Amino acid sequence: MDAFFEILKFTLPSAVVLFGVYMLFKTSLENLLELQHMNKSGERTKEILPLRLQAYERIILLLERITPNNLIVRLSDNNFNVVQFQNLLVQEIREEFNHNLSQQIYMSNEAWEVTRKTKEEIIALINESAKDLNKEAPSIELSKKIFQNVLDSQNDLVSNNLQFIKNEVRQLF
Repeated sequence: MDAFFEILKFTLPSAVVLFGVYMLFKTSLENLLELQHMNKSGERTKEILPLRLQAYERIILLLERITPNNLIVRLSDNNFNVVQFQNLLVQEIREEFNHNLSQQIYMSNEAWEVTRKTKEEIIALINESAKDLNKEAPSIELSKKIFQNVLDSQNDLVSNNLQFIKNEVRQLF
């Protein structure tokens, strides 16, 4: 029995020290792995942040380009009738939007939904404006009707949505 206590006297402190060293190494290793993970996250942020900012820039440009005022001024042509001009406006909006579809991966779902909704509302505004006009009337009639509907509307679709996008970008910093 005395031999057992003698062995226990040496092995118990050794086991406690061994356990302490194990816990120390384990904690150090966990801290090191966490630090490496944070460094990798920081590097990814450095790479992704410029891409996200570029995506928001492109979406702001899209919204500016599909604003009815800018769209009409850019595409205005007196050789078109109402139907042709309506189709041109809607086609241009859809092409602009489709050209920027990939930007949604860098944006929040809310920002992308605001962008998509704005596009749909502008198309609806154009179609609603053309609905009561003579289809063979000159394109200027559709332009006037769109401008009038924009003025009559209490809601500036694009400005509100641009503000939403800008606020979201500010949150990145």
